[in-house]
Amino acid sequence: MNTNTFANLCELLQIHGGLVEDGSVSLAEQVATFLIILAHHKKNRSIQVRFCRSGETVSKFFNKVLRAVIRVQSLLFVKSTPVEEDCTNPTWKKFKGCLGALDGTYIEVTVPESDKSRYRTRKGKVCTNVLGVCNRDLRFVYVLSGWERSASDSRVLRDAITRRNSLKVPHGNYYLVDAGYTNGPGFLAPYRSTRYHVREWAHGSRAPCNHQEYFNKKHSSARNVIERCFGLLKKKWAILRSPCFYHIKTQSQIIIACCLLQNFIQMNMDSDPEEESSIPDDFAPVGDDSAVDRIDVVESTVEWTQMRDNMAVEMYEEWRASRGE
Repeated sequence: MNTNTFANLCELLQIHGGLVEDGSVSLAEQVATFLIILAHHKKNRSIQVRFCRSGETVSKFFNKVLRAVIRVQSLLFVKSTPVEEDCTNPTWKKFKGCLGALDGTYIEVTVPESDKSRYRTRKGKVCTNVLGVCNRDLRFVYVLSGWERSASDSRVLRDAITRRNSLKVPHGNYYLVDAGYTNGPGFLAPYRSTRYHVREWAHGSRAPCNHQEYFNKKHSSARNVIERCFGLLKKKWAILRSPCFYHIKTQSQIIIACCLLQNFIQMNMDSDPEEESSIPDDFAPVGDDSAVDRIDVVESTVEWTQMRDNMAVEMYEEWRASRGE
């Protein structure tokens, strides 16, 4: 984050987030302290030494800035625009009406001993299941954090589209999802039991031999945007790479705040150094409650399955024609 972007963030949090100067601690110091803790996962004691403040002061202003960031989420979560008919981007042009991609990711958290079994992963880590939704430009549209690891991705998605401040998916549009989700209106999944991941097509492996394989290849290439978005998020904010010791609600808010700040940086900087470098492989966000004919159920339908088949066959036949087959 360069100095101009930092100044813009301070102004945003002051005007729209309600953050104010407090005694001898300037607004800029409050925000800087908050960013250092998130970006480098610095402990309270380390910040005390760096800024010559008491532990109580550090904690007080960390929480104040966190609340201010959460208040401006309606300004920082972006609106998705569907792929247009005249789109020429080879990754997206076949997915007309697509809004972006969504997926879940695990982020380590600290919870009371009595809750650890619900949050424990197969590898023994204690994690929360975070639903992330992004557009084609690596910007977050919606994030839902706080679900225990044991909750399935489909269950988290159902909660996201039915809660008061929900993920809005207008009829006729959709997000790309992986095979762990139901292929139904608003959520386009790949064919199961068929080659899918980008790495499976690398290193000169055989070409797709039917429309299902070709569709999965194109779907994987486009849906990879959410994997890159998560990779950038965890690379940028060290506090998400290991558990912290805040209350679980505060930890959920921290995850949301990191997503919002990532959007803010991309909106205010011509280039994000982290984005240009290599990327390693129950808190309700505020949604747009304007009236919209939106999807509020996740279920498979014959019409949606047929639509996917028609799309896959069209893609495959066009690809074969381009190869002279």
